[in-house]
Amino acid sequence: MAPKILLDCDPGVDDMFAIFCALKYSELVALASVGGNVGIEYTTQNALAILELANAAHIPVHRGAAGPIDGSPLDDASHVHGDTGLGGVELAAPSHDVESHDAVAALFDLTAAGDVTVVATGPLTNIALAIERDPGWVDRIPRLVIMGGSTSTGNVTPYAEFNIWVDPEAAQIVFDSGVNLTMAGLNLTRQVTMGSDEIQTLRASTSPTADAGADALDFYSDFSLRHYGVKQSAMHDPCAVLEVVRPELFERTQMKVDVEAAGRYTRGMTVCDQRANAAPPDTEVLIGASRAALVELIVAATINPSGSV
Repeated sequence: MAPKILLDCDPGVDDMFAIFCALKYSELVALASVGGNVGIEYTTQNALAILELANAAHIPVHRGAAGPIDGSPLDDASHVHGDTGLGGVELAAPSHDVESHDAVAALFDLTAAGDVTVVATGPLTNIALAIERDPGWVDRIPRLVIMGGSTSTGNVTPYAEFNIWVDPEAAQIVFDSGVNLTMAGLNLTRQVTMGSDEIQTLRASTSPTADAGADALDFYSDFSLRHYGVKQSAMHDPCAVLEVVRPELFERTQMKVDVEAAGRYTRGMTVCDQRANAAPPDTEVLIGASRAALVELIVAATINPSGSV
């Protein structure tokens, strides 16, 4: 039986691929939107439109936090994902609306049976708000899998990854909560890249989701080409989803991880204790990935997210 997932996300190009993977390989119970890659209006509309494109409009979307937990303005990544978040891809306006404007209540309600893994691929604001509202919630979910952080270098600053950097106070609440936490950070997700070959494969398909995926990946990988010299982009967010459904494709270790929220140069850093005499671990950290197998899964889900596995 496919595992149940509630996906908290900020679509976002790589979130689109994560949604396709969740639809194909898991029982996706809902999406919760959060401001991150772009503002909450766009991330929410993108979530609805992606589901509709994938013939999955029956999956509910719950609108969440617009910005960081401390009330500061959202500093988004529209320069990476495009003004509306999907790399210039214009999807048809969704014909359905959000199920609710309270993602936190949805997190509580939809995980009440204890059999839903929460996967967060954006800033951790909704998750932190849930923990603040009910600290005992972390004991009622089997696991929280996040795309965020890094054991090494960042992508916004030398030390900070975007999802943590956007709202480090929220991340601090989550990492300190005692939740059963798995971290898919940049050290892992940068091992799983897609580019020209995958764009060509997607364009050879006639499915609407593959067309949208190819266009979005073309835009996304052009950013990498301009800034890093290679037309290959990391599939950050699909890694978090695929860890739940294909755990054997990942290597992992245990570490003590803290979030820096005050440092002048290190704000947003996930401080991973990798010393020989490290403090007792509290986080499962992904460190290795089977790239070819994961890329094959992502491409197949993008071509046909509603098909049988």
